[in-house]
Amino acid sequence: MILQRTLPYDVMTPRPLPGIAPLGGDPWLLVDDAHAAQMAERLRLMASRRDDVIATAVPDPGNLSKMMNAVLDHLPRGYTRSGDQVSCPDGRSVLINMSDPFGTLGQILQNDICLMEKRGDEHVLTGAVLCFPASWRLREKIGRPLIHIHAPVKSYTDDIARRVQRLFDGVRPERPIWRFNALWYEDPSLYQPRAESEPRPLTEAGQTPYLRSERQVLWRLPDSDAVLFTIHTFILKRESLDQLAT
Repeated sequence: MILQRTLPYDVMTPRPLPGIAPLGGDPWLLVDDAHAAQMAERLRLMASRRDDVIATAVPDPGNLSKMMNAVLDHLPRGYTRSGDQVSCPDGRSVLINMSDPFGTLGQILQNDICLMEKRGDEHVLTGAVLCFPASWRLREKIGRPLIHIHAPVKSYTDDIARRVQRLFDGVRPERPIWRFNALWYEDPSLYQPRAESEPRPLTEAGQTPYLRSERQVLWRLPDSDAVLFTIHTFILKRESLDQLAT
């Protein structure tokens, strides 16, 4: 069981959908108290289930290069880059392989990373490393636009879909925006894929043992219509939240 003890935001004060706010001076990427354990799980999943956790749908090679450079330029505290090597807080050294961008970033970062590229009027998921899915499957979403990715989510109305697309169109380089969610789970496992045809039963807030919360950051790649969507997953016991509130 891999759990965090704290959260860097107040998850008990939800925002109206889509819940976006400027990130401001906060870091784009984080390292938290579950870093080493989450990284070990990421490496295990990429070794044993690579085809389930990494996928591409003909992304623009120029955007892949921009993605790698942008992420490597914003590594969080605890990382050191020297030439084509990145030293990680858990003591590992990762070789930067530009021909395997999602595999490389998946070994370096605690975050999952999705590349959304503009295709016509919508942003489409054209590549991702997604080791910690919260009840969805990367293989069902890759190559699909935003509105279809969120189709099974009942609260994702047509109006919200239009607002989210405007956010993707409007986010500016070096001015990332972010949101968080709060999902209550019976099972604390990080890897929880689910088919669209088998949605997770809804649970009442505070009535299950674990809170799963994703810190989601959107940042536009320079000189591009492409947007990176990074996901940092926190899982806490319900009792830990009670302690944070006191």
